[in-house]
Amino acid sequence: MQAVPPDPTLCPLCGQANRCAMEVQRETGLAQPPCWCVQADFTEELLSRVPAAARRTACICAACARGAPTA
Repeated sequence: MQAVPPDPTLCPLCGQANRCAMEVQRETGLAQPPCWCVQADFTEELLSRVPAAARRTACICAACARGAPTA
């Protein structure tokens, strides 16, 4: 059985939409302003929580990057 690849539009930590401008541009072909994530600080601890299959595939959302609960 083959694993389903992570959805690049969803945060790998909470499953909510990550609103990544780079992914929107890739999907639509429409130029986007710089993504919020290029100015964000992602700690090593936060990045270590991303499942291995989603690393460098799916962006962390702004709420998880801030450490805010997303429920």
